Amino acid sequence: MADPKGFLNHGREVATSRPAEERKKDWNEVYVPGSLLPIISKQASRCMDCGIPFCHNGCPLGNLIPEWNDYAYREDWGAASDRLHATNNFPEFTGRLCPAPCESACVLGINQPPVTIKNVEVSIIDKAWETGDVAPQIPERLSGKTVAVVGSGPAGLAAAQQLTRAGHTVAVYERADRIGGLLRYGIPEFKMEKRHINRRIEQMRAEGTKFRTGVEIGRDMPATALRKRYDAVVLAVGATTARDLPVPGRELKGIHQAMEYLPLANKVQEGDYVSPPITAEGKHVVVIGGGDTGADCVGTAHRQGAASVTQLEIMPRPNDERDPIAQPWPTFPMLYKVTSAHEEGGERVYSVSTTHFEGDEDGNVQWLHLTEVEFVDGKLTQKPGTERKIPAQLVTLAMGFTGTDRENGLVEQFGLELDERGNIARDADFQTNVPGVFVAGDAGRGQSLIVWAIAEGRSAARGCDRFLTGASALPAPIRPTDRALAV
Repeated sequence: MADPKGFLNHGREVATSRPAEERKKDWNEVYVPGSLLPIISKQASRCMDCGIPFCHNGCPLGNLIPEWNDYAYREDWGAASDRLHATNNFPEFTGRLCPAPCESACVLGINQPPVTIKNVEVSIIDKAWETGDVAPQIPERLSGKTVAVVGSGPAGLAAAQQLTRAGHTVAVYERADRIGGLLRYGIPEFKMEKRHINRRIEQMRAEGTKFRTGVEIGRDMPATALRKRYDAVVLAVGATTARDLPVPGRELKGIHQAMEYLPLANKVQEGDYVSPPITAEGKHVVVIGGGDTGADCVGTAHRQGAASVTQLEIMPRPNDERDPIAQPWPTFPMLYKVTSAHEEGGERVYSVSTTHFEGDEDGNVQWLHLTEVEFVDGKLTQKPGTERKIPAQLVTLAMGFTGTDRENGLVEQFGLELDERGNIARDADFQTNVPGVFVAGDAGRGQSLIVWAIAEGRSAARGCDRFLTGASALPAPIRPTDRALAV
């Protein structure tokens, strides 16, 4: 363990953010570069000898958190990186994007602020890249088997890297023009600069993974052709069917799904546009949906120069503290969260529902009409006399996703069965009803966290490896039926 008295001697410190007014002027990550390392050894020392590290179960990846905390405390960055990579292919992604369910399960968090696990994690991997401790792991021999991975989000990349390291010849197919899935085009630059993705892709290329962009399986290449070309297929196509808002005025111009709006801002950073085709500049912006995607829309609108930003949520405002009865430790609590985007301004409105949109004579949205709602006998009900309207010249819908894209024909062409929730069904080895076709990530699980995506990618890779060779030495963090304490 780290310092036996660390949690008694040191309070919780987190990464320092740049001033809001400064960071709104650029698209760089919000934290002060280099602000973590001076404090991270001290923070890692707060990891206590708790006997049963519940953080292991709180993390879907089963990260060996006490072990790499100990190494970080001793500033043995190489050993810390080794233990970090033992369970997680991409800690620089999770260390920036994961909501840290491990911290909610930290034993210290029972009556004190928990260990800053997420900050320790990202510090270890950033130091490992800086010192050259992250190197390609080229397989000693090839199996002669070929695998196609469809989708290049965190689940697809994790599956591809594991299968490549097992000696298989792997090609990743991505329908977008760049590799990364939602990491590339759904996550704003200020949350994770895309150089982190590029660096991992180069590592994977050096290991032997091939990448094919601009190819949509089901449209550009039929599923039958893919199955004939490869010995096995891993589907990591995500849950990209966005939940819509079927109210009067939805057809007005200026109302967009979040995943229509956010990728364009990222494409500006990639150099594809000088300015995005959809922009918040000078407009009153309304974001419908109170989750992380909604917060991403809020931060993007700030940087584009919105006149105002309002975020709406149909559910009541969460509590500031854990409810010990409804959400006891070590479960992942639903708490009121102030993200970096919310620190930058805007208004958040809870317990409201959109009734309709109002536009001008040219068909552009101008107003959003809403009403307050409350739960009555377990049902969400409108409160009479609370109707009002707010200015809305750009509206983004960030209300989550309902399942895998069914319009490109992929599900039908493969002949895949779906489960009761509309996700692609799979067995304990992550294999679908079609032999040799596996599924990982949101496509099989439903919309979830990045840590679940990576864990599923790793587990699907093991199942695929067993199918190809009869056995597998790859680790299997989870089964499809597993539910960690986090979610």
